[in-house]
Amino acid sequence: MAKTILFVEDSASVRQVMNSTLTREGYDVVLASDGQDALSKLDGTKIHLIISDVNMPNMDGLTFVKKAKQLPAYKFTPIIMLTTETQEDKMNEGKAAGVKAWIVKPFQPAQLLAAVSQLIQA
Repeated sequence: MAKTILFVEDSASVRQVMNSTLTREGYDVVLASDGQDALSKLDGTKIHLIISDVNMPNMDGLTFVKKAKQLPAYKFTPIIMLTTETQEDKMNEGKAAGVKAWIVKPFQPAQLLAAVSQLIQA
């Protein structure tokens, strides 16, 4: 059975590229346009991994991560931040909130897929 990844990103083009990349690798992908949209999709359905941008309208990625981790069904779901943010304080805030990996854009798909397969097997 395919593993499910929630991908949270406000850029439609990045969502499209990631959706095809992850789908091609055999994952089921749920797409969300910002943290608020993503939270509405955390309805108890099994999500094996969350990949989220940091800077988004309505609800940023770090706020989303904190809220998602408060939900019992997603408390232990691994999270990757995929972002242009390189500030150490943002990374530390993410780590404190439960983020397992921080990948800076632009990124190599192989780098992201390696992190995905490592975290999704854990």
